[in-house]
Amino acid sequence: MRPKTATFGCRKFVEYTESHWKLLKEKRRIAEKLMADIASVSLPCIVYGSVARGDVNEKSDIDIFIPCPVPSYRVELAVDWTDRKIVQATPNYAIKGEYIVGDGITVSFPLVKMKDRELDFYRFGGCLTLDQLRRGERVAGVDKRLVLIIPEERGHEEIPVNEMQPSEVAKILGVCIDIVVERMRVLERRREIGRTGVFLQYRVPPDESFESALLKISKRNPAVRKLIDSRM
Repeated sequence: MRPKTATFGCRKFVEYTESHWKLLKEKRRIAEKLMADIASVSLPCIVYGSVARGDVNEKSDIDIFIPCPVPSYRVELAVDWTDRKIVQATPNYAIKGEYIVGDGITVSFPLVKMKDRELDFYRFGGCLTLDQLRRGERVAGVDKRLVLIIPEERGHEEIPVNEMQPSEVAKILGVCIDIVVERMRVLERRREIGRTGVFLQYRVPPDESFESALLKISKRNPAVRKLIDSRM
């Protein structure tokens, strides 16, 4: 039986322990170093998810995203990777390149132009720029349980989003209502049937660029070709 992903919790306040603050500091140190390396080649980037919100645990990933299409060689000037993938969640969603930097540490970037709604995905989960991370900021966002995490001085408040209106969630996170409704639908579906697969996942060989790999994929996959043409 597939594991359940999104489960509604209950409204509560979570006070962080000393060990939690220490873990958060360490994960943020790793994220900051990686983001500074990316910034050194004049590329913008954000960290998103629990590292941005603050509600980390030992298994929390460190996910960095470059929010604009860039030549992959520029990213590789800054990132020491162990593996590379091309991923696409659904046929209509932006295609991304993904660098595996370490265990649970990734850097991704779009291989096609992104829509505003797709960028809202990162704001929905909570994201920070390098400057915000350096200032020690934490940001509100919704986790995979469909619980809104609101940072407080001593920890965070948790509010299940099914207790709120989508417009209220959208206002807090600074995103459009559509992304709130869509993410709730997707995560509720995962709650019922477990995690589903992605539409496209391709491991890029060491001797091949993301760009040439995507071109090869598009020649045999009409849906990919159609999306690329529409995002030019």
